[in-house]
Amino acid sequence: MAVLRAFRAVRPRAELAERVAALPYDVYTSEEARREVSGRPLSFLNIDRPETQLPPGAGIYSDDAYEKARELFQKERREGVFLQEERPVLYLYEETVVSGELFPLMPFHSQTGIVGLSSVDDYLFGRIRRHENTRREKEEDRVRHIRACRAQTGPIFLCFRESEELRLLFSEWKKRSPLFDFVSEDGIRHRVYRLDREEEIRAAEEAFSPIERSYIADGHHRAASAVRVSEEMRREQPDYSGREEFNFFLSVLFPEEELRILPYNRLLGDLSGMDEAAFLRALSPFFSLERSEKGAVLPASRGDFGLFLPGGWYRLRAREELRGKDPVHSLDVSFLQDFVFDKILGIKDPGVSKRLRFVGGIRGAGELEEAVKSGEMAAAFTLFPTSMEELLCVADAELLMPPKSTWFEPKLRSGLFIHDISGKEEA
Repeated sequence: MAVLRAFRAVRPRAELAERVAALPYDVYTSEEARREVSGRPLSFLNIDRPETQLPPGAGIYSDDAYEKARELFQKERREGVFLQEERPVLYLYEETVVSGELFPLMPFHSQTGIVGLSSVDDYLFGRIRRHENTRREKEEDRVRHIRACRAQTGPIFLCFRESEELRLLFSEWKKRSPLFDFVSEDGIRHRVYRLDREEEIRAAEEAFSPIERSYIADGHHRAASAVRVSEEMRREQPDYSGREEFNFFLSVLFPEEELRILPYNRLLGDLSGMDEAAFLRALSPFFSLERSEKGAVLPASRGDFGLFLPGGWYRLRAREELRGKDPVHSLDVSFLQDFVFDKILGIKDPGVSKRLRFVGGIRGAGELEEAVKSGEMAAAFTLFPTSMEELLCVADAELLMPPKSTWFEPKLRSGLFIHDISGKEEA
């Protein structure tokens, strides 16, 4: 059974929520993060990316950076930017696309999840499934951030298979006035509803109990880091009861049918010495190819790919007889990795290769074209997005997708909910 637990959340005062809320720390480069926090002293990105508060050139992973995160978080708690709920609560978090300008692939999309704590043991024993590998150095960053703040500051984006009971409960609970209600600059409306009555919390926990497992949609590194800190604290406190705050991590759980995955496109730095014609010939055993005379190729179905070279756009169609049969090797991202990046170009580990850059589908084809036209990159590939069902099948099989296989939108905002792990156990 899945564990969902209420908690004494640390959250911003309602009138400050819009100024505090920030996109996840890992969608920015250090330079982008510095620009983003300029003139925004309450943005949670100041705490999530504390090197932005240090002189330029300061190390992202320096001791000073994590100490700055601790200082800022404690200062804002003292000054009343953040408050802590007096008793354990849950929340509903609803995100709705109200402007299609930045989200043309998903106009008016809406998704509602429940904010609470998930169990570290559920993660360790496979009741919370993952679909991507993690890198130790990226885990270490968030481990140090959690230690410094004594808090989990970024929610893990989880999903679960459809539950009619929870759908009805969510619908009923959203009839009340929201605690937070604001529209972010990217055209997303964020509404948060507090569930603070004992009967509501009990109803939510009971509705979750038949759910056998949940799945990490986004936040694999944050989840792994929270679990590592929990294991460290268990070793430090060998007589722990299992009810202490460090045995749980901050989550937002969504019904999977409400979620949307956007394409995760690829930029390629070189063609291994081949010219365009030779590269196209190398692709022909694995794809049917045709020149596109209509501009950018945005794949409309599984097995379709777009390729942009300095000479223009090409439409590629995977030769289906070559596609793998297991849940991972049947993916479009795997087909591209196996037959193009690995077999033709010799890129064995796309997660660490400097020859590849990954571009979320929200950025559009124009950014891909510009990178190639400028000579910065040699080629761009556009993909059809991985489906939710493909993700769940991979996770159910306890397999892992290639890196950067999924790009979820809209992103959860950081700073709206924080889990203080320094407190004593709850009853």
